[in-house]
Amino acid sequence: MAQCSQSASVSSSANGELKKDRKVAVITGITGQDGSYLAEFLLAKGYEVHGILRRSSSFNTGRIEHLYQNPQTHTEGNMKLHYGDLTDSTCLVKIINMVKPTEIYNLGAQSHVKISFELAEYTANVDGVGTLRLLDAVKTCGLTNTVKFYQASTSELYGKVHEIPQTETTPFYPRSPYGAAKLYAYWIVVNFREAYNMFAVNGILFNHESPRRGANFVTRKISRSVAKIHLGQLENFSLGNLDSKRDWGHAKDYVEAMWLMLQQEVPEDFVIATGDVHSVRDFVEKAFRHVGKTIVWEGKDEQEIGRCQETGVIHVKVDPKYFRPTEVEKERLCVRVWQFGIS
Repeated sequence: MAQCSQSASVSSSANGELKKDRKVAVITGITGQDGSYLAEFLLAKGYEVHGILRRSSSFNTGRIEHLYQNPQTHTEGNMKLHYGDLTDSTCLVKIINMVKPTEIYNLGAQSHVKISFELAEYTANVDGVGTLRLLDAVKTCGLTNTVKFYQASTSELYGKVHEIPQTETTPFYPRSPYGAAKLYAYWIVVNFREAYNMFAVNGILFNHESPRRGANFVTRKISRSVAKIHLGQLENFSLGNLDSKRDWGHAKDYVEAMWLMLQQEVPEDFVIATGDVHSVRDFVEKAFRHVGKTIVWEGKDEQEIGRCQETGVIHVKVDPKYFRPTEVEKERLCVRVWQFGIS
């Protein structure tokens, strides 16, 4: 582990006020859906934002291009980017020591549940141990008393639900490598909070979507496919479990909740959700209605299809390759939603 200098205590009252008024945030996963919305939100509030992004041979900053001072030349303003990785503790220590943030939002993760079954070890390394590396970097740099830490936790922790509604005290039972990795991250945050008196919190967020959601997530796959069908560019697409149910909110609301959690007087974990549940089937039907098509369902299980009532054309098929080995049980979900006064 790389060593970094202990953050010096400020002696003069003037410098003390300056330190107190600093609003400097580090965001892991800044190029993702939530990271880009959070960066926008914090910049609008006068923060200096530092994002950690992985090196890639292709540009992966599409969601934050507009946040550069000059998008054409990638000239940085109040948003500054640093190459780093949650699998590399040395770089995390260097970045935390250099920036000395007042808030850290750990949004970086391998976040696709289905893919986590195929990349189980990598998911554990990034989503689980990566959180420990980031917390340990804060501790190594002597910032446990000055940094507020937000961990992006997930409703996938509940998995095979033990009670309805699910609350902050509901027992966890993850049903995927992603959920299991996030479970370790959840408890290591609690451990650092209790062991080092650190302001560290978990936001147990249910599903939240937006136009910036990755194209291989079901909500964007449906909306993009329906748009292509409407434009005559596609005839049909395939999905997995049509009866899988989720609580879907909008990412913009959820990033505001993240920030609000760090503005509380006492660090506390919260569940963030809408309290409304819809199935994938519902989502498909509503998306097609938006372009003037009515989907009627025929067949069962893997042979089920969705046919356009107006034209008779099959637009939706079921493909078993999209089934999860284990599915979360949210058919009767009704979570308790904390109200933060989100606008």
